[in-house]
Amino acid sequence: MDIDLISPERFAHGHPHDQYDWLRANAPVYWHAEKNGPGFWAVTSYEHVYAVDRDFQNFSSKPTVMITDPLSEVTYGGFEMMLMTDPPKHTVLRRLVREEFLPAPTQGRIPRMQQLARQIVNDVIERGACDFVTQVAGEMPSYVIAELMGLPLDDGRELYKLTEIIHTSPEAQKPGEGAAAVQKMFEYGMGVIAEKRARPKDDLATKLLQAEVDGHKLHDMEFLLFFLLLVDAGGDTTRNLLSAGVLAMLQEPEKLAWLKADLPGRLPVAREELLRWTTPVIYMRRTATHDVALGDAQVKAGDKVVMFFGSANRDAAKFDRPAALDLARTPNEHISFGNGPHNCLGQHIARIEIDAVLVEVLTRMQDLTVAGDVSWLQSNFIAGPTHMNVTFKPGNRLA
Repeated sequence: MDIDLISPERFAHGHPHDQYDWLRANAPVYWHAEKNGPGFWAVTSYEHVYAVDRDFQNFSSKPTVMITDPLSEVTYGGFEMMLMTDPPKHTVLRRLVREEFLPAPTQGRIPRMQQLARQIVNDVIERGACDFVTQVAGEMPSYVIAELMGLPLDDGRELYKLTEIIHTSPEAQKPGEGAAAVQKMFEYGMGVIAEKRARPKDDLATKLLQAEVDGHKLHDMEFLLFFLLLVDAGGDTTRNLLSAGVLAMLQEPEKLAWLKADLPGRLPVAREELLRWTTPVIYMRRTATHDVALGDAQVKAGDKVVMFFGSANRDAAKFDRPAALDLARTPNEHISFGNGPHNCLGQHIARIEIDAVLVEVLTRMQDLTVAGDVSWLQSNFIAGPTHMNVTFKPGNRLA
């Protein structure tokens, strides 16, 4: 088996499950060569991914969660993004925003998210055709993060476009394009800082700017790194799950029909299976802080250790018939949101977003059909379509 978990071409249509299958069977902790780096351990079994993700004492999120090491000249003034820290610092930073993402406050947002989902489908329903990714799936998380941060909804849409550039592999874009997108995000964030300091409101951006860590308010760069993380991560799961999940169900119409026969009762379980099946976040990297045994591998301090969540979610040692899309699967202990201290902060909001959009799409966009080829994000980090043209029976806008 030719193993290559770096080249974006290998992710041209989503996860390379043929490689994952071979690795789990033959080398679940596999030393993977790296063209412009020292190489890394590719971890593909559920057991080992689960263990690494929880063990921050041996597997650190510093200096980065990406396979490629950060450039030495990119220091962000010595400040760190929350995603790339370990407890106890990670715990302190996470506490600044976690209240917004707990189950109780997110439940209170259900009516507003249902309203947004209805608005999104209203905007396309009369046409009978749309790009499902950009005009439906990508709209919801863009709107929700904009509202959380106190930004205009249209600005959320523009920021979403920048995240797609940031997630695209460097090999698949012009030199410096990703860095330029990050810079644009920071420039927009500086405008947010000025606006919220001049006119503070009851939103997450204002709360972050007023928060204190060890008696000090956040430095501008600390806020910008938070802003980048929240906008960037806020759309990953929702838009890619909705696009890839709807595509998967359209390819198996009998399963889609089963779901629609009792949508309110079956959607919560089906949504979890779609999360397992699509696994929008492909990997997260850790760096070994000590020499440690991982399966049959002897990991050395300083080694890169990369967890492939899409492989773990198809592990037959954990899931019955893992290659089957089973919308009634239960239990379903997928790890699409991670499971350790870095488990996805926005997972409760993501589930509500997903449910709200799927209800509107599956009840109103009748005879939904994919029209033409589906293009996928050229990325080894995030899996999901970038464009998916669909047709459907035109309908009426709803109040």
